[in-house]
Amino acid sequence: MNKNQLIQSYKEKRKAINAKLNEFKELKEADYFNELLFCILTPQSNAKKCWEAVEQLVKIEKIEQKNKKKIENILKSKTRFHNNKSKYILEAKNSWDHILEKLNNNNIIELRNYLAENINGIGYKEASHFLRNIGKSNNEIAILDRHILKNLKDLRLIENTRIKGKKDYLEIEKKFINFSKSINISIDHLDLLFWSQENGEIFK
Repeated sequence: MNKNQLIQSYKEKRKAINAKLNEFKELKEADYFNELLFCILTPQSNAKKCWEAVEQLVKIEKIEQKNKKKIENILKSKTRFHNNKSKYILEAKNSWDHILEKLNNNNIIELRNYLAENINGIGYKEASHFLRNIGKSNNEIAILDRHILKNLKDLRLIENTRIKGKKDYLEIEKKFINFSKSINISIDHLDLLFWSQENGEIFK
């Protein structure tokens, strides 16, 4: 897909994309932890199945150590690396009050970096995803998942879809943001547009 086709596709989907982003912005604080659970589960896993797992996890009386087996059983059929992710979920729950406090930081870059560097199980991609899903990304950060990277390569913005580390991530993110500005489509909108092209729907 070239730049003109991308702009045309955006015009067709803009209303639905706007609705989804507004849904994220209107999310209640009580639901933020569910979005963090989702982002902990998504690496190398199917997003739809991960959300199904979250919907089952919220039915557990409490996310705590004594329910670790229940958590593992839910994750086993929904996501890869279920043992590690169960551990990350319990750690995140124990730190949740502190994390919630940090979410008051209006410096989005600083906040994303803090989350990526201090929550086990998530990196820059997942921290960006989490902030977008709770309406706090403010078009300042990118979720560089495989769908995005594939599209950036197709648009000849990058040569390689592999991210080697933080420096690499931030360099590609900058290219993505500059491109979004050049075609006058904000990065949060572009992210959902690319995802919908790969999956046929606007999801999370």
